[in-house]
Amino acid sequence: MILEKPRHHGKHERPALPWAVRLVVSMVSTVVDNACRPNGTVNRRLIHFLDYQTPPISTTSVSSTDISIDATRNLWIRLYSPSNNQLLPVLIFFHGGGFSFLSPASLAFDMVCRNFATNLPAIGISVNYRLASEHRYPSQCHDGFDALNFIDENWATVLPKNADPASCFFAGDSAGANLAHHEAVQACRTKLHTMKMIGLISIQPFFGGEERSQSEMQLVGSGLLVSVPLTDWCWNAYLPLGSNRDHEAANVSGPNADDISGLDFPATMVVVGGFDPLKDWQRRYYEWLLKSGKEARLIEYHNMIHAFYTFPLLPDFPLGCANQGVHCQVFIQSSKPQI
Repeated sequence: MILEKPRHHGKHERPALPWAVRLVVSMVSTVVDNACRPNGTVNRRLIHFLDYQTPPISTTSVSSTDISIDATRNLWIRLYSPSNNQLLPVLIFFHGGGFSFLSPASLAFDMVCRNFATNLPAIGISVNYRLASEHRYPSQCHDGFDALNFIDENWATVLPKNADPASCFFAGDSAGANLAHHEAVQACRTKLHTMKMIGLISIQPFFGGEERSQSEMQLVGSGLLVSVPLTDWCWNAYLPLGSNRDHEAANVSGPNADDISGLDFPATMVVVGGFDPLKDWQRRYYEWLLKSGKEARLIEYHNMIHAFYTFPLLPDFPLGCANQGVHCQVFIQSSKPQI
């Protein structure tokens, strides 16, 4: 079901960004571009300049805590528990960053998960996974599924008593939404004992392929965090050596796609930004889900750039985030099994 009709932007349109946001986007893009070395490695020291790490904290509305799963590979989760005694859904979140950057402790993702926990409300679990290029695919997927199994097997001791095991959701943004898709496929093939995964919230998922999409060619220039050279670098750093962008990890709806038609794949909400160069791949994903016989909904924010929800200075930020929260609430409520 399409809740908002997509709109194509013209070749020369640019997002109307405040100067402060444009400055931040330009600075972030410059640092990331310089941190991505031509040999496929990352200048971690330079990235650390941008990546402010937040400790777990307790507030009147949400408390957070970090739980280690496997210290040898830095696999851990951050648990967000809202001050709410009602039975609550559980949201397992995978952060973005092109598979190569950031963590659940990064300020932007801590803010996103804290907002989810507060406003949905829901119990949030944000997963830390190994990063490329030091660790290529499928390391990130293995980490995600190991975290999922840890939560499933230790439900009673790790999660609050008001966590509803019958109402669990995958969620992710950008590269994290890509990972959330693959974790959902794996969860369908390997049955969980405690949790029932009934939904997937895919926020501006990072998919791609050998073909250049129309939006990748048209949406270029200032004011955008995503560029074709950057996404090419991320795929080269992430995918197995010798692979191209039509690998199943990147082009999930392409020639090497998994056949999910026979799987009990969860209902999926796909969030698209009108000024996101990846939007054509995101719509293809939505259409592929429908063709595979799965329930899917498309939500489009026409004037939003990639990762818009991390920029409070955007004029549409409050409305966009509020609407996203409303859409998530409706999606979660409609996905719950009817008693």
